[in-house]
Amino acid sequence: METSVFYHPSMAFLALALLVPFVPAALWKNKAFRGGLALLAPLIALYSIFTVTPGMYGALEYLDQTLVLGRVDKLSIVFGQVFAVIAFIGCIYGMHVEDRGHYVAGSLYVAGGFGCVFAGDLLTVFLFWELMSIGSTFLIWQARTKESVGAGFRYFLYHTVGGLFLLAGLLLKYKATGSFAFVGVNPAEAHLYDWLILIGFCVNAAVVPLHAWLPDAYPRASVCGAVYMCAFTTKTAVYVLARGFAGWEVLAVAGTCMAVFGVLYACIENNARRILSYHIVSQVGYMVAGIGIGTAMTLNGAVAHAYAHILYKGLLFMGTGAILYSVGTAKLDKLGGLAYRLPWVMVWYMVAALSISGMPLFNGFISKTMTIAGAAEAHRTILALGMEVAAVGTFISVGIKLPYFAFWGGKKEYTGEVKPLPVNMYVGMALCGLLCIAQGVYPHMLYQYLPMEIEGHHFVPWTIDKVINAGLLLGFSGLAFYLTREIITPHAKLNLDFDWFYRLIGRVTMRAICWPVSKVDDVWTEVYRTVGLRALLGMGDGTSWFDKKGIDTVVDGSAYTVRNIGRLGAKAQTANLQDYLALAAVLGLGIFALVWYFG
Repeated sequence: METSVFYHPSMAFLALALLVPFVPAALWKNKAFRGGLALLAPLIALYSIFTVTPGMYGALEYLDQTLVLGRVDKLSIVFGQVFAVIAFIGCIYGMHVEDRGHYVAGSLYVAGGFGCVFAGDLLTVFLFWELMSIGSTFLIWQARTKESVGAGFRYFLYHTVGGLFLLAGLLLKYKATGSFAFVGVNPAEAHLYDWLILIGFCVNAAVVPLHAWLPDAYPRASVCGAVYMCAFTTKTAVYVLARGFAGWEVLAVAGTCMAVFGVLYACIENNARRILSYHIVSQVGYMVAGIGIGTAMTLNGAVAHAYAHILYKGLLFMGTGAILYSVGTAKLDKLGGLAYRLPWVMVWYMVAALSISGMPLFNGFISKTMTIAGAAEAHRTILALGMEVAAVGTFISVGIKLPYFAFWGGKKEYTGEVKPLPVNMYVGMALCGLLCIAQGVYPHMLYQYLPMEIEGHHFVPWTIDKVINAGLLLGFSGLAFYLTREIITPHAKLNLDFDWFYRLIGRVTMRAICWPVSKVDDVWTEVYRTVGLRALLGMGDGTSWFDKKGIDTVVDGSAYTVRNIGRLGAKAQTANLQDYLALAAVLGLGIFALVWYFG
C-alpha cells in the first residue's frame, strides 16, 4: 500500500527526544514502557518509508527560502529504509539503558540522519547535518569516561570544521547561482564552492586523511551509542556524495586508498572496537570508490554495500559492545576464552565477520562483489585490485584475528568475571544477523531497491566463478593470517596514523601561541617589578601620609575636641545649686550686655 502523505521520520525522533525528559521517573524505570516508547519512532519511520509514494513533500518557507524537507525517490528510500531498520534494531539492543541522555542524544542523531537523506536542498542538508553532529557528540559523552570526554570534543571540532566547509560552499553557491539546489555536479564544470561542499562531505565520510576522528571517537562511545554511530554519520556522507558527486575521479582514487589504508591499520590494532572503526574507513572506501567511478553498476554497488554494511557493521559493534559490557574491556590482549562464556555472542559476531569478509551466503558477498565487478567492467583494473587486496585484509583482521584472540586466543576459558547480558541485547544481535543471512541467500531482497537502472546484463552474484573467487580469496586470507600470526599478535599500545600529524599541528600551534604570550608576560613582569611595583609603593607611601596627616588629623582632632569639651562640661557640673545660679546670672548678664551693646 502506498500513500501520498509523507510522515517525515525525523519528526518522530524529534518528538521522542522532546518527550523523554518529561516521562515520570516511575514509568521510565519500567523497561517494557521505556522500550515500547523508544520503538515508536523507528516503527513510524518504517511505516512511512515503506508506504510513501515518490515525490516532493514538506516545502517550508524560511528566511525567504523554500526548504524541501521531503525529497522521496529511489535513492533516498533505500537509505531511509536501512536507517529505519538499524534504528529499530538499535532501540531493541539498548532497551536496558535507563539513562535518558542516551535516548535524547540518539533520537537527535537519528533525526539528523533522516533529515539529510530526505532533504531537497543544501540548506536543509546543512541544518540536519549540524543536528547529527550535536547528537553524535553527546552519544560519545554518554560513555562518561575521561577518554570519551576528550574524544567527544575532538570529534565535535572535526565536524565543526567540516560543517564550516559545507556552509562556505553553499553560501558561495547561493551567491553565484541564487539557489541552494542539491543536484549532481559535473566534475568538468565544478567551481570552488563545489569543492568546498565536497570537502565538507568528505570529512563525514572519513576520507583519508580527514578520517582521524573516527577511530579516535567510535571506540570511546557508549556501548549502545556506537551501534548508531557506525550506521549514520559515514553512510549519510555516502548518500550525499552519491546524490551530488557521482563520477568524480578524485573519489574513485580516494575510496580505493581508504579501502587499503583502513585494513592495514586494523591488522595491527589491539582494541576490538578500534579495529572495527578502521574497518568503517575501509568499507566506506568501497562505497566512495564506486561513487567516484560513477557507472550504474558501481553506484548500485555503493548503495548496496552501504545497506549491507550498516547491518553487519552494526552487528559487529553489537558483538564487541556485548564483550565490553560483559567483561569491561575490548582489548584483545586481555581477552581470550570467551567462546565458552559468551557462545551466542561469538555466533552472531561470526555471522557479521563472515558478512564483512564477503563469504557466500552472507550479504557482504552480494554487495562487495558488485562494486569490484563494476570497477573491473569499467576497466579500472588497479582500483579493482586495490579493493581485492582490502578484502584480504578484512578477513584477516575482522574475520580471523579479532574473533580468534577474543573468543579463543589459546585459552581454555576466560577466567575473569563475566557479567550476564540483558536478553534484549541478544534479540538485537539475532535480528541483525538473520537479516545479514537473508540478504545473502536472497539478494533480490536488496537489489529490488537499488536506484540505478542497468542496461544490458544485470549483476548476478551467484555464479560459479564468483563463488570460487570468493572461496579462493578467503582461503588465501586464512593462509596469510597463519604466516603473519606472530606479527599481528595484539599488543597493548595505541597506534597513531594521520592523527600523529594532527597532534603535532596542535602542539606546534599551542607553542606558537604560548611562546609569544609567555615572552610578553615575562616583559610585563619585569616592567611591573621595576616600574609598576615602585609606583605602587610610592602610591602606598602617599596614601599612608594622607591617611596620617589628613584623615587621621581631622578624625582624631574632632575626637580630641569632643573629649576636651566633655571634660570641661564634667568640671562645670559641681552639683552645687549656688554655682548653677551664679553661672546662670553671669550668662544672663552677658547676653543682656551683648544685646544692649549691639542693639
